[in-house]
Amino acid sequence: MTRTNKNLHGVRVALTGGTSGLGLALLDELLARGAQVAFIARHERRVAEVAATRTRVAGIVGDVADKDDIYPLALQISGLLGGVDVLVNNASALGPVPLALLADTECEDFEYALATNLLGPFRLTRALLGSLSAAARERGGAVVLNVSSDAAIEPYPTWGAYGASKAGLRHLSRIWDKELATQRVRVLSLDPGDMDTPLHALAAPGDDPASLKRPTDAAREFADAIEAALHALRNPAQLEGVRA
Repeated sequence: MTRTNKNLHGVRVALTGGTSGLGLALLDELLARGAQVAFIARHERRVAEVAATRTRVAGIVGDVADKDDIYPLALQISGLLGGVDVLVNNASALGPVPLALLADTECEDFEYALATNLLGPFRLTRALLGSLSAAARERGGAVVLNVSSDAAIEPYPTWGAYGASKAGLRHLSRIWDKELATQRVRVLSLDPGDMDTPLHALAAPGDDPASLKRPTDAAREFADAIEAALHALRNPAQLEGVRA
């Protein structure tokens, strides 16, 4: 694919967890490629700071772990963007911090990991499905990108709450991708790898940041994947090549 700085021009993207780490890097990468972005994060001051220094962006304060926030968030996203072509479910929670063995994990910490990493993406995707399907009909396709982790596959000790919730999200993504194929809505689940982010620092404070992937590199890979999926949806002859 030929790279330009406008290859997502006019694409309307909703992004959760857009004020730090991978979310912030992806926000800037999407904007650099010409997208319009509405991002969600929990802290009002940080949302305002990020939004104030960027164009074609709208910041929304909310918590995807709170089911009462979901429909107001979906209404704001659709209203601000005028529709949704891409949803990126990036917001994540570790569960207990410091990480703990499952037997030592409080039920409330496990519930919060599930609410943020699995139920939140499910609820928000479901709430925006009408907008995504409309975009697919009008523009040829729509994409949901769920941020996964190798902890969704590998049984790492002390990563139980996070790993279980990401495993659920990974399989949910695969099922929804099958179910929504006829509506031309792709649902991707991608692992960005171990990155130098605040979340990773909380989980593994002893890791050397120099040994970790840069969020900007992962953001470019994710933006490439979004572009490829949209391109394939809008060019049906290539769809089977990208549906892997």
